[in-house]
Amino acid sequence: MSKHPLIPASSARVELRFVNSRFIGSAGPATSVDEAKAFIAATRAAMPDASHHVYAYVIGHGASTTEGMSDDGEPSGTAGRPTLAVVRGSGLGDVVVVVTRYFGGTLLGTGGLVQAYGDTAKAVLAVLPREEKIARCTLGVTLSYAAFETARRLVAAHDGVIADEDFGADVTLFVTIPLAQAAALTLALREATAGHAIIEPIT
Repeated sequence: MSKHPLIPASSARVELRFVNSRFIGSAGPATSVDEAKAFIAATRAAMPDASHHVYAYVIGHGASTTEGMSDDGEPSGTAGRPTLAVVRGSGLGDVVVVVTRYFGGTLLGTGGLVQAYGDTAKAVLAVLPREEKIARCTLGVTLSYAAFETARRLVAAHDGVIADEDFGADVTLFVTIPLAQAAALTLALREATAGHAIIEPIT
């Protein structure tokens, strides 16, 4: 079992049909309630003619989470609650799900709505790419041109990414790296440059 919580790596969308109604599930990452609301608003804007946009979100992970949901006009307890139950059960954090319904003219009944919204949420979460939530930091690394290639190799070996490069009298690299690897990379860069590299955390 991974010690890192799972979060969405990107967004996904699926479409299901129940009787004559179309149910479109959209899911994506949201690290704050504002981001969740923005995702919900974008989904509404993409499908403005839909009957309902039911949503649920879980921000955070483990014991410290913020949850939200809405039936968006569907009978109470038939839409937002089953959608949130599926999101909770997925083990994901920092996630928002919107189930958009295009009413097809046939009433589904309470049980039918609970199943339709729950199944659509399950379907979109089943295809949603996931990744581990890993704390990262950014380091500013200034070193000589001669050490540049070595530094690139060391950054890659420590799961880091060079976010930006600045070529002046020396080379300055802005490196995004998992927090757990920052000390090891700093040490490796100092050793490789005989202590000449200047490494500073960037807040």
